[in-house]
Amino acid sequence: MSAREVRFDELNQAQCEAVLARNYIGRLAFCAGVRVSIRPLHYVFDDGWIYGRTTAGEKLDTLSRNWWVGFEVDEVDGPFDWRSVIVHGGFYGLSPHVSESERELYERAVSAIRKVTPTAFGEDDPVPERALIFGIAVQEISGRMAWTGDAPPAITDEGPRTGMQGG
Repeated sequence: MSAREVRFDELNQAQCEAVLARNYIGRLAFCAGVRVSIRPLHYVFDDGWIYGRTTAGEKLDTLSRNWWVGFEVDEVDGPFDWRSVIVHGGFYGLSPHVSESERELYERAVSAIRKVTPTAFGEDDPVPERALIFGIAVQEISGRMAWTGDAPPAITDEGPRTGMQGG
């Protein structure tokens, strides 16, 4: 194979999770009436969940009625060197004022978000207006990659590629 030939392949679940774990910006897709809406947002992936922060508004109103969403993350190193992961799952608003198991999920989300933004929900929070926490339960996951060269790049969960401020 020549160095310029482009190859495509599927990512396995571990590779998909590695891409999700080392990135913090993705796109949320959901149905809003007769349209599909896509919104960029900051997130953190932790043990089968995607957590993020947002503000009240149209997006949350829509998702409270139609909670099945898609979520997509890309890593692009060049036009023919990229990885893309798509998740489908349920979107859940998380609150500390609910049952014990739901409160545990809320606290897990706060802890995961603080691993990326230690000042989240405190005095030095860079986006204090993003006080509502959500979780996406990863129910389906798939990914693809393209590369040039003789062998595909190794896909590990080492190191974040971007920072997390809000969503």
